Amino acid sequence: MWKPLLVFLILNFGALGIGGLLMGGEVQGEWYQSLNKAPWTPPGWVFGAAWTTIMLCFSIYMAYAWQEIEPTKLLITLFSVQWILNVFWNPVFFKFHQVGAGLLIITALTLLVGYFLLGFLPQLRYKALLVLPYFVWLLIATSLNGYVLLKN
Repeated sequence: MWKPLLVFLILNFGALGIGGLLMGGEVQGEWYQSLNKAPWTPPGWVFGAAWTTIMLCFSIYMAYAWQEIEPTKLLITLFSVQWILNVFWNPVFFKFHQVGAGLLIITALTLLVGYFLLGFLPQLRYKALLVLPYFVWLLIATSLNGYVLLKN
């Protein structure tokens, strides 16, 4: 359990780091600050706390999945696609200001994480709930992205 957990912690927190690097300082930039944002947009500090919790839970989930669901092509492919979508939403939305493309990416990511939650439920049972924070956060993030698209 410890070796897969360590690998997934590195991969998941690495994704956050790479996404942040690709985004640059755009969250503080003029473009984002001038947007009409949703009234339910959380304060900035919430994002760091949320993503830390999400990636801890998702790493534990993936370590369990790796052990309890034979590491199939499906599991590896789904994780890889999730990783890519997670990394690239940041620069697409924040750096390149492609709000519509960002909405497509985050919607795909939300659906994929929903599959992690429900698709492996028969094998992982209650352990699948470790994906719930990720799924709920993505629902919120998708709504925020959609609001920006509609109101700007």
